[in-house]
Amino acid sequence: MTRIEDIVRYLEQIAPLAYQEGYDNAGLVVGELATPVTGILICLDITESVIEEAKVKNCNLIIAHHPIIFRPISKLTSENYVGRCITHAIKQDIALYGLHTNLDNLAHGVNEQIAKTLCLDDLTVLLPKTGTLRQLTTFVPYSSVDSVLQALHAAGAGHMGDYTHCSFVAKGTGSFRPTSTAYPYIGTVDKPEKVEEGRIEVIFPAHLETPVLQALRATHPYEEVAYYVHKLSNTDPKVGAGMIGELPSALHSQEFLAYLKAKMQLAYIRHTTPIGRPVKRVAVCGGSGSFLIEHAILKHADVLVTSDVKYHDFFKADGQMIIADIGHYESEVGVKALIYTLLSKKFTNIVLLKCETITNPIYCL
Repeated sequence: MTRIEDIVRYLEQIAPLAYQEGYDNAGLVVGELATPVTGILICLDITESVIEEAKVKNCNLIIAHHPIIFRPISKLTSENYVGRCITHAIKQDIALYGLHTNLDNLAHGVNEQIAKTLCLDDLTVLLPKTGTLRQLTTFVPYSSVDSVLQALHAAGAGHMGDYTHCSFVAKGTGSFRPTSTAYPYIGTVDKPEKVEEGRIEVIFPAHLETPVLQALRATHPYEEVAYYVHKLSNTDPKVGAGMIGELPSALHSQEFLAYLKAKMQLAYIRHTTPIGRPVKRVAVCGGSGSFLIEHAILKHADVLVTSDVKYHDFFKADGQMIIADIGHYESEVGVKALIYTLLSKKFTNIVLLKCETITNPIYCL
């Protein structure tokens, strides 16, 4: 029997909550982890109509890209749609889960999906996220180096970009003197001891610090484990905002805009003045991506495809690239297929449905 906690655990292994932005509220917003899952409805936004669709289709878990609660709320009433949605979900015993910027910030997340839709090659994260990495240094009897490293790797340490089992080991001499209350693995009480040791260094994602240290303590033979953890300013190339890549062949500005419109199935595009060179290098950011304009220019993008661009932010293009605003809903509606694919790889015994309710609140004549 699959429970909500099984879904949550799986999703948060793929898209850790530690990768969400500070303003976000991803994770389980309404519901109990122990509840058995009858079906999952996957959507972009949670609305009253979406909850009703879940009820009709016997889905007691809604997974949305946009969490229904972004900021603290002081009351649950019918005065606004947030209160009505939460109240309705609770009455219908429907759990609500948000998979938002933690999914945006994955290299294989929302932005890669847009990039692949546009057939971009040589993809890299546009703005890697800082503060996501730590370094562990520890000292182990040399005969135990392999077993300790094996445990650290199993806990998630030593994974860098497209490489796994990364580590550095150096030989040295450790010295210590066990006191009368010690139970030394090597050495004798009250006698100085010198041991050939390996200095192990591994890098790991910051959110895995607890399991990594648990693995170290569980496999290290010493009674007292010597180690230290450093915060790194290094960035993880697989975690961050936006994505940049290249078209298979260059297009003139107007050709690219027509291509973009067709590929993303758009009714309209708001954009800056076409540039005087062919479009080849394309940056993308699902949702609100104005904060990436300068970074896209620095990475020599010919165009930035995003949404929610304010009037004055369009001026930042300054003839150096095209800013193409395709609409927030339009840039992220494909996330339903992405989440569906992620879940279908693991859960084959529960109903997975993509929401049919159109939640776009914007209409254009």
